[in-house]
Amino acid sequence: MRRKTAVLKDALFLEHDPGDDHVESPERLTAIYQALARTEEAGAFFYPECEPADYSDLAANHTPEYIERVAETAGKQFDVLDPDTHTSPRSYEAAVLAAGSVITGLKLVAAGEADNAAALVRPPGHHAEADRGKGFCLFNNIAIGARYGLKHLGMERIFILDWDLHHGNGTQHAFYHTAQVLYCSTHQYPYYPGTGSLREAGAGKGEGYTLNVPLPGGQGDQDFARIMNELVAPVAGLYRPDCLLISAGYDTHVSDPLGTMAVTTAGFAYMTRVMVSLAAELCGGRLVLVLEGGYNLHGLADGVLASLHEMTGEGGLTPATFNPLSQANRPLPPLDAALAVAKKYWTF
Repeated sequence: MRRKTAVLKDALFLEHDPGDDHVESPERLTAIYQALARTEEAGAFFYPECEPADYSDLAANHTPEYIERVAETAGKQFDVLDPDTHTSPRSYEAAVLAAGSVITGLKLVAAGEADNAAALVRPPGHHAEADRGKGFCLFNNIAIGARYGLKHLGMERIFILDWDLHHGNGTQHAFYHTAQVLYCSTHQYPYYPGTGSLREAGAGKGEGYTLNVPLPGGQGDQDFARIMNELVAPVAGLYRPDCLLISAGYDTHVSDPLGTMAVTTAGFAYMTRVMVSLAAELCGGRLVLVLEGGYNLHGLADGVLASLHEMTGEGGLTPATFNPLSQANRPLPPLDAALAVAKKYWTF
């Protein structure tokens, strides 16, 4: 049965323009939106209107001083929040709508108006800290959404999987001291932003609710399939979340210019399939995918479409020859190390 997948997209996200030579360009979304406009995609998804976040939604995760700093960029031709994070006249407006789109997706799945949702937004979010922008990110979209779900939608536990090439420092720090959000990240390490080591596992009430899988680079579809099956799925099953969120970065693609991973479209499809299956098993299908990185335009668009088709349940973009278990016995020391940490806190 086809699932009802909400896709949150808006032309305003193309108005955020960090500069002509910036890798996080409007063309990233243009490539995705053009792929969605193909004739063969007609009727596959539905497109609700994106709603901007309220000030109170932003303030649940960011300091008033920082929100004001970002607001001050509105109308300015160019501003700099950090060396990598630049703004244009409508960047603030786009960032507020990006955060609100994640909330919109959560509202839709919580109300049963969508089976799952994908927020195809920019600027991205997972590097944004409470008090500063970082790594192309203005507001932390997924953290703002998670806080809204906990506060307003009756959710008590949320599982966030971050499969972006880069560690989501801002998301980890947002929930490092709480058990209400379990944050699990796979990322190239040591690499920007320098966080995400094995020893970062949460603190206080949150100890054991941050799980990092630092990878040296070169990992591909089979490796990520093992991480999903041997770590992500068992821990999520024990955690029993009310909703699953994905910080979906497609910069682990084999052709991406920023990293040295080797994931293909088939790998992104498989990872999404596992998350869709977990959502069906654990939380009534409630799953929201939030776009983060991805800088090879073809790899990005193909990966996003593969994820979306898995979310509808119609798949079709994964080669029939793809066997996620074919390399199950190959050594993968980074996974072994991450499992050793996880099993200090979770029995599986």
